Amino acid sequence: MSEVPSMVAGVAERVQAWWARRQWSKGREVPYAVGAYRDAWAAFPALIRQYHPDLNAGIALSQVPPAADVLLLWQCDSGHRFAATPEEQRQRPGRERRRSAWCPECSEQATPKRAIGLPMRESVSAPAITESAVLRPRRRPTRAPICQKTPAVPVGAAFLSPCAPPPASAVEDRIRADLRHRLLLSDGFNAVRIARPFFQHLEVWPDLVFPELRIAVEYDSIGRHGLEHVGTREAADRRKDRALRSAGWEVVRVRSGKLEPLGPHDLQVAAWNPAALDRLVEAFRGIRGSLLVDAYLR
Repeated sequence: MSEVPSMVAGVAERVQAWWARRQWSKGREVPYAVGAYRDAWAAFPALIRQYHPDLNAGIALSQVPPAADVLLLWQCDSGHRFAATPEEQRQRPGRERRRSAWCPECSEQATPKRAIGLPMRESVSAPAITESAVLRPRRRPTRAPICQKTPAVPVGAAFLSPCAPPPASAVEDRIRADLRHRLLLSDGFNAVRIARPFFQHLEVWPDLVFPELRIAVEYDSIGRHGLEHVGTREAADRRKDRALRSAGWEVVRVRSGKLEPLGPHDLQVAAWNPAALDRLVEAFRGIRGSLLVDAYLR
């Protein structure tokens, strides 16, 4: 019997060693078939673009489990190469990424680190370090202040907020118009009061707010560059949903672009169409009951 390939606990393996170990443990030349994890990676097109089988022993990304503790080689749009595990890549910061995908060199160029230990220019004198300055305790970093524009309304109340961003896509407008045509619900609300701060606000801004049903609707897509509602942004979506549910609301996310559902009432759609509208109204009935929802039918 051949010797088992060894692995140091807690240390990610290089892709060749990881593949050889999986071949041994599964007793197959190809432990994971091509396409086995295609759905798991479908929501990360930026990472699919960064991955190249020729840099990873010919192994396709769809053969790599997202939770595998293996170091893969990636290449950004600028040509920089770097090693990272699948989990590290899927959790990269998603707010701003140069050239639409994270890369350590591009990130450094965008926000260069401050040089340490370089000689000071002669024209600038260093401030004297006094004993009181050494003994003075360091102040803890202050948190960003909570926005004071949220009105003093009860937790769970819907209202019109001046802080809410405008609609981000034309699809949101279509969903809003189609629902207004189907259901006679109030208009003019864009925020819900919550109990605890959410990014320095005591309010959240769902895409659609229906106070009669206490249901919020969110339309999620991966965006133009495949960075929206994935990684850390998915974590923020989950936190937002928890804040709404703790305020007595329910959330229905209409998820496109192969995004997986986050909650029990979320819908996966290929496109917004009449069939998707029917499914959304049916989700409302599943949450609040047909008797209440049908009372608002036009």
